[in-house]
Formats: sequence, structure tokens, C-alpha cells
Amino acid sequence: MAENEAAEAAPKKKSKLLLVIIIAVVALGGAGAGAYMMLKPSEDAAATAEAEKAEPGEVVKVEAVTINLADGHYLKMAFALQATADAAEAPDPSKALDVAISTYTDKPIAELSTAKGRDTAKKEFLEKIEAAYMNKETKTSSVMDVYLTTFVTQ
Repeated sequence: MAENEAAEAAPKKKSKLLLVIIIAVVALGGAGAGAYMMLKPSEDAAATAEAEKAEPGEVVKVEAVTINLADGHYLKMAFALQATADAAEAPDPSKALDVAISTYTDKPIAELSTAKGRDTAKKEFLEKIEAAYMNKETKTSSVMDVYLTTFVTQ
């Protein structure tokens, strides 16, 4: 008799364990699906962001400038400003030169000698350029990109 009771108890434990595992898998799957639906960017937001991108307008070349870097090194750079199509007038290059000088002055040459360092510095420069040409009323910049045409360190 004792053997029959032990044999009957074993299948009950296995069926309970199997039921708990199935419920846990279904719950985790549901939680994962819910999180995906909540966190994924909506198609409307992507379409809105695409529509808000400005159309390119005039490209204004800015003359080459030599900037003092840290430790007696120099940077010679020239660049062009990509204005937006809805910009009222061409961007003033003197403002961009001032931003370039303030951005790159006293930077270590090692920071600008690698491709990754130049990309990081260019992104920082573009952010400052966009802020400098920001229209306070519309909260949009009249410059959408910067193209480095000369970038020589010594």
C-alpha cells in the first residue's frame, strides 16, 4: 500500500511542476510582448520626425582659419555650412568662425588625430553651430550640417 501512495504522489508533483513552468513561460512571453509594444517607437513618431527634417538649401563656404591647439600645435580648417531651404538669408560665416575658434582652441592634438576623435569633435562643432544659428521664435536652426573641407593638424 505504501508503494501505491508513493507512486500516486510522484505524478501529482510532476504535473504541478509542469503547470507552474507553463504558466511562467506564458507570463514571461506576455510581459515581453507588452514591453515591446510599449517601448517600440510608433510609426507616427517616425513619420513626424521624417517630416520635420529640413530641406537642404544653400551651401556657404567658410575661409580657412588656423587655430592654436594645446601644447603649441595648430589646426588649419576650412568648412562649409549647409543652410536649410527655409533660411531667410545665407548664414553669416563670421559667426561660424567664432564658434570654430572657441570649440577647437586648446584641444589636445591627440584628440583630433584619430578618425573617432575628429568625428566626436565635428559632432560637438555641429551642435554649437546649430545653437549659434538657432531662430529663437521657431526654435529651428538655419544651418543643418557642416562639411569639413580642410582639416590639417601640425
